[in-house]
Amino acid sequence: MKLLTQARRRLGFVSQYRKFANLNRTQRPELTSDWSDRWARLDDDTGHLPYDAHYVYHTAWAARVLAESRPSKHIDISSYSYFATIASAFVPIEFYDYRPADIQLSNLRCAAADLCQLPFADRTVESISCMHTVEHIGLGRYGDPLDANGDVRALAELQRVVAPGGALLLVVPVGSPRIQFNAHRIYDPQMIESALPELALHRWALLPDDPSGGLVENPARDFALDQKYACGCFWFERPEA
Repeated sequence: MKLLTQARRRLGFVSQYRKFANLNRTQRPELTSDWSDRWARLDDDTGHLPYDAHYVYHTAWAARVLAESRPSKHIDISSYSYFATIASAFVPIEFYDYRPADIQLSNLRCAAADLCQLPFADRTVESISCMHTVEHIGLGRYGDPLDANGDVRALAELQRVVAPGGALLLVVPVGSPRIQFNAHRIYDPQMIESALPELALHRWALLPDDPSGGLVENPARDFALDQKYACGCFWFERPEA
């Protein structure tokens, strides 16, 4: 059935091209439309805009937190690069990754860093995020060494650098706790709180398995555990000294 659908789409594409090329030849000759220069997009004719709900919602959540908290500078560790580039329009951002990004924008600085050995002194970072990253550490997916406690070490390192009164924005998969090797870990939200004993959970949001209703603010733990692969967005703070 799939092959038949693809064949129909290709035939439809050929028919559309011929029709359009004839129209374009008489109406817009300044724009060439050669068959040899085609770029067929056969899967975009959908009733709704497709998107990756986890990455749309968690980056939007984090940007709203920064718009609310307005730190003097924000540091991001290995999150989705689109977040750092867009949020740098209104907050100065330093974006660190094990593989540094060659991105040139005002208000944005990119550099290399190891999440398990961050280049910051204890309790010095006002605002930091690490989103959809911790769950991968130690599984070898990105060429990193195998380490069953890699995520725990990463969380401890993030906790170490948060300043008094500072914030940590953390995003991880949430649901029935397990490892889907070598892709990621999925956590009970209580596991995340327990791994960050020096920080207090200010609030959190959950994008459930069914994302049609959007983010659920401060959901019950039982609701989170009923999910298979939800997106947990945690806003932690270190109490003032």
